[in-house]
Amino acid sequence: MGNESIVRLVNHTVVTHFILLGIPNTDGLQTILFIIFLAFYPCILLGNLLILSAILTDSHLHTHLLSVVDLGFASISTPKFLVDLWTKSTTISLGGCMSQVFFFQFLGCTEGLLCTVMAFDRYMAICHPLRYLIIMNWRVCAILAAGTCVTSSFHATILTSLTFTLPNRGPNVVDYYFCDTFPVAKLACEDTYVIETVSFTNIGMVPMTCLLLILMSYVRIIYSILKMNSAEGRRKAASTCTSHLTVMTLYFGPCTLVYTQPQLSKALVTALQISADVVTSMLNPVIYTLRNKEVKGALRKLKGGQTTAR
Repeated sequence: MGNESIVRLVNHTVVTHFILLGIPNTDGLQTILFIIFLAFYPCILLGNLLILSAILTDSHLHTHLLSVVDLGFASISTPKFLVDLWTKSTTISLGGCMSQVFFFQFLGCTEGLLCTVMAFDRYMAICHPLRYLIIMNWRVCAILAAGTCVTSSFHATILTSLTFTLPNRGPNVVDYYFCDTFPVAKLACEDTYVIETVSFTNIGMVPMTCLLLILMSYVRIIYSILKMNSAEGRRKAASTCTSHLTVMTLYFGPCTLVYTQPQLSKALVTALQISADVVTSMLNPVIYTLRNKEVKGALRKLKGGQTTAR
């Protein structure tokens, strides 16, 4: 059948390619979008690669694995979208579409779990400082990192499998600028109740559970800060949490709106999605660099300078 996007078999049709419609309500703005995304993407790569370089020079910066997630988020859809805008070819193979769904869900779950782990890390550092190094040792950090990856892989595998095992005999037009669970599932020719239920459980309940655990941690953290006698101690403790709270807000805010408010317009959903995937990925390195002394010190090492005393 050559380059046909749908191969017709004896009694049914198998979709081998999908057509991405792009960002809603942007007809005629392809050149502007190309320039904007082309400006954002190198900034994301440069900023997060600098943070990763800092991590390699300082083993204590294990909590900044979010830079890896940010690189992944930006790379799932942005390069393909730039190619589509440049070549005006909006097709994506079945394998490419499956990869986008899997890695988007994998990285989304990973970021939520990492935010939760970081909240626990700050809880231990502020509420139990004398036991922090004993509890948050190398083995515990390795177990938390491995558990995050395993849980995220399980989560992404379930949603990807359900999305692409739903019978789809056409159409193959995805009303979005990349392949995500809901836009692809809408193409199924049968009732998608199962995937909608599982998606709500995995996409809705997982972030909400993470958010609840984070809020519980910060209730204890705020209580401990208020009990401190030293104003300098309170300032340092609050400063330690600022970057994490900012990143958490940037992640959970759009995520909550997109996946719990299905009545939102496509334009608003897309704007929130781009904000979460592209803008946040670009801002996170700036947030960490400005608010985290460890990162500043590690970046000075890359320049050959001396770190300041902590």
